Parts: sequence; C-alpha cells; structure tokens
Amino acid sequence: MSKLPKQNQFFDVSDYGRPIAQFIAHSLKSTTCTPIHVTLSFVISGLLAIGFMLFGQYWAALFFLLLKSVLDAADGELARLKNTPSHTGRYFDSISDFILNLFFILSIWYITNSDFFLALLAFVGLELQGTLYNYYYVILRNRHNGDTTSRVFENKTPKALRGENQQTVDILYRIYSFCYGPYDRIIYGLDKNAIKGKYLPNWLMTAVSTFGLGFQLLLIGLFLVLGFKAYIIPFFIGYSLLIFVFILIRQLMNT
Repeated sequence: MSKLPKQNQFFDVSDYGRPIAQFIAHSLKSTTCTPIHVTLSFVISGLLAIGFMLFGQYWAALFFLLLKSVLDAADGELARLKNTPSHTGRYFDSISDFILNLFFILSIWYITNSDFFLALLAFVGLELQGTLYNYYYVILRNRHNGDTTSRVFENKTPKALRGENQQTVDILYRIYSFCYGPYDRIIYGLDKNAIKGKYLPNWLMTAVSTFGLGFQLLLIGLFLVLGFKAYIIPFFIGYSLLIFVFILIRQLMNT
C-alpha cells in the first residue's frame, strides 16, 4: 500500500524491499502480530547485522541489513492494512533506526580503525541525508493526501490516537525530539521554503531517495562484501555534499 496516490508516486530507490514487505504484511494481517512486533524484528535483524560485521562475516551482514530494510517497511504496511496508525509505532520505529544507525557507524569505525571524529561526522551526514529525504517526502505526502502519520513539523507532542496511551506518546516524542530535533532544524534552516514550493518533481524525489535508509544500508552492505569497508565512512561524508546540490535544485525549480 503506497504512501502516495498513484499519480504522484515516484521511483524510490530506497524502497526496494516494499514488495516483500507487502507480502509479509498481508501474511500477518489476520494474526495477532502488531506493527510494533515487526519493528522489534527489524531491531533484531539490525543487531545481527552488527554482530556479523564485527566477526567479519560480511555476506551475512549484507543479508541482515537488507532484511532489516524489508522489515522496516513491513511494519508501516501492516499498520495501514490493519488500519492501526499510531504515533507510538512511528516514534518507536524512528528511534530504533537512529540507535541502529549509530551502532552501524560505530561498528564500521571499529573494524576499519578509522578516526573517531570522522566516524561521528559520517553519522551526522547519514542522518542529515535521511532527514532531507523524509522532509521532502512528508511534504509530498501531506500535499497530495497520502499517508499522514508523519508530520512535516514535529514541534509539539501529538494527541494519542485510538488504542494508544498518551503518556507513552509523550515519552517517545521527547526521545524522538532529542534524537532528530537538531537534524530537523538544520535541514529546515537550509530549505525552510520547501513546504511553500509549487512542486517536487518525481525525478528529483528519485534522486533524493538515494538518501533513504534502505539505500544507505544497501551501500554499506555492498561496500563490506566488495572489500571496500575502509571507504564507507569517507563516502558518506562526501556524499553528504549532495544535500546542498539537491536543495539548490529544488529552490531553482521553484523560483
């Protein structure tokens, strides 16, 4: 089930796991399994990928990185199929991604003996890339009446939806804001007029989707199995420069 109406969909290179995710979600639709259970499964998959990275089993690490991406899409698919959207699930998903991303980079730092400062810089770049992608994507979804679980501006605690506990939403929102707030403010500061822009062309969204977490994890896995692990941290630092390129393109197209 797409997050956008058919006429506004674009080719998302980060969403390669969607077909399998949809199959998993449909298989779980009539079970007692919840989207939170699926989110927990992608956390386990991510931790297994980290374990295999540390022990030099890079093909296994690639497999579990890809599985993590598939399951990361499956929890949202299941929520939409069961018609059980929740801020709890949305924040828990994002917080889990943030922590796993940090552990992925720290694991790569450890196995490559890289400079710790460069590893942190790569992590910041990784998060800024994902934030720009999500910023544009959520704007697009809200503009075209697509899925609206995520908000363009996460600047206040949302009201709990049916079946949620407000206290749980409050706590998760605060953790989410601590993790992502700085990145949201940076990206908004760089392109605050994006929400007022006339349109986001499909080809630009496809280009920006290379900043999506699924594609980032695919690249990490491929670098590992191809013997290029020492280049992962420098790559993500350099690739972050495209943030400014994509923002400039968007701004020029809406002048």
